Amino acid sequence: MTDLVRDQSDLSREDLEWLQALVSDWQLLADLSFADLLLWVPLRSADALPAGRGARAPAVDEAVPGWMAIAQMRPTTGPTAYPEDLVGKVVRTGRRGLIDVAWREGRIVREGDPEWGSGIPVREESIPVRRGDKILGVIQRSTNLSSARTPSRLELTYLQSASDLATMICEGTFPAPGEEPNMVRSPRVGDGLMRLDRSGRVTYASPNAQSAYRRLGYPADLVGESLGQITAALCDTGEPLEEALSVTLSGRAPREVEVESRGSIMQLRTIPLVVGGTRIGAVVLCRDVTELRWRDRELLTKDATIREIHHRVKNNLQTVAALLRLQARRLQIPEGRAALDEAVRRVGSIAIVHETLSHTPDELIDFDDIVDRVIAMAGEVSTPETKVTPKRTGSFGVLPAEIATPLAMALTELLQNALEHGLANRFGTLEVVAHRHDQGESPADRRLVTVVADDGVGLPGDFDVESSNSLGLQIVRTLIVGELGGRLDFRPRSGGGTEVVVDVPLENGRPHPSRP
Repeated sequence: MTDLVRDQSDLSREDLEWLQALVSDWQLLADLSFADLLLWVPLRSADALPAGRGARAPAVDEAVPGWMAIAQMRPTTGPTAYPEDLVGKVVRTGRRGLIDVAWREGRIVREGDPEWGSGIPVREESIPVRRGDKILGVIQRSTNLSSARTPSRLELTYLQSASDLATMICEGTFPAPGEEPNMVRSPRVGDGLMRLDRSGRVTYASPNAQSAYRRLGYPADLVGESLGQITAALCDTGEPLEEALSVTLSGRAPREVEVESRGSIMQLRTIPLVVGGTRIGAVVLCRDVTELRWRDRELLTKDATIREIHHRVKNNLQTVAALLRLQARRLQIPEGRAALDEAVRRVGSIAIVHETLSHTPDELIDFDDIVDRVIAMAGEVSTPETKVTPKRTGSFGVLPAEIATPLAMALTELLQNALEHGLANRFGTLEVVAHRHDQGESPADRRLVTVVADDGVGLPGDFDVESSNSLGLQIVRTLIVGELGGRLDFRPRSGGGTEVVVDVPLENGRPHPSRP
């Protein structure tokens, strides 16, 4: 819709925002009308084409070269009149007479007999869309009359409410100025509808609305009762009620609220009906959201439990690391002390990941912070003779925990290996470089490539990672190739030293079962 308006029309950014707010909420109008809706905007005038987007839009009394359909909505309460997609369709002025009249005269046009399209009788209406003193476009409302019958009271209430909303669109009072675009979370017509008079009393309640209030604890008929007073009484638990509740449910303000009673939770949305500058009543939509809210609460409880588990795992790992550190101090054998020191580093890298997970609402981690702490930890344990300050280049971005944990362990091993062997007893540089590739047609194209580079002594001539008996390199190969399904490559660095390339997929943290 945004692209169509920008490329084919002279409407301003503010006009587009108004149309987007209208379209975000016009499922309500389609369902109440039992009709399809098409939003037409005038095409850029021929003399304004060379001037581009900043050109003057045609005035209402000027002829426009044609119309483009930029949005379409079908009803969920009745049969559609247009099963095909009409968004992007262009018609010349004069081909849709009702649209031209509605645009020129600024009024709702309902004249004409039903048209027969594809063998289906369709009644057409045109509703000008007004913002302030400017008409932005025209809504074509098309009703499929193939199943016409005597309407019930519910259908008559729907149609009357639709007529009032159409008038408000024509007058520029719907959607409400300054109101945020309505999202899918709001109640729909079929969930439950009540019509209020000017005093806030219910003149009609659909069966679904009546059932929703019964679940809240009100068994009597809603018709004739003050909706605000009834709802406030049902929710009276001795705690202070929201002051705006009574005002909202009396139909005087456009707002959404949630009320809870007897274990049931109901979402209510009030739409004041203001026609000709006079408030004539309101439409109130309601929806039972009890199950949804209980699921939300269960998810919050689950998230809190998971974060607490990560916190406790981190504490336990730090305790294990402390015990290993104490044991290492008591050993007199250098090899044993070195082995325990390596175990402390490995446990510490896992603890860092769990500490980060304990502060995140989901299983996603900003891995740059993890790498920086792993690099700092490697620099702290390097020997005084090494004189190396590791650094990071590039960004790893956000990674899932199933990738972050093994990758952090692998980087810890590679950094330590570079400090102990490549840069032992010498000055030098140690750098971790991240290249993230998120673009690609297939999941295999989305990868994270990490390079651990040093300018040390380089690799031995007979070096082979697969046959190496180094425990650290065996751990790295198991994590990268076996667990993450990635690739590991050791190669000489240009200018001296070593580069280790770690290439892992971003889409799936585990290899395919058939992968060796």
